[in-house]
Amino acid sequence: MKRTHGLDEKEMELVKLLMADCRTTGDIQAKLKRLFAGTIEQMLEAEMDEHLGYEKNSVAGNNSGNSRNGYGKNTIISDYGECEIAVPRDRNGEFEPKVIEKRQTRTDEIEQKILQMYAKGM
Repeated sequence: MKRTHGLDEKEMELVKLLMADCRTTGDIQAKLKRLFAGTIEQMLEAEMDEHLGYEKNSVAGNNSGNSRNGYGKNTIISDYGECEIAVPRDRNGEFEPKVIEKRQTRTDEIEQKILQMYAKGM
């Protein structure tokens, strides 16, 4: 793969997609902030799937004894500024997220957690 400015072809394609409607550096910052929050939320959903043992909207969850119970809001502070994320809840209150722990407000160690979860296959 050809590398340009330290980015490979796939990364350059992603940059072009991201830049499609950005006119200022503020637009870029806002989009990165939303993407960061969205990525964290997707990781939390994957953790909930793992915790419950079935995917969202799966019939395997019917009468399983525990199920999803909406979302709580959490504001986290990252390199991109403050982001509000939706944290999934379970009916029994047993879900303990690993990416962003309960009552955590900063993402200082999030890169290490992401690498650990990736290594575990989540």
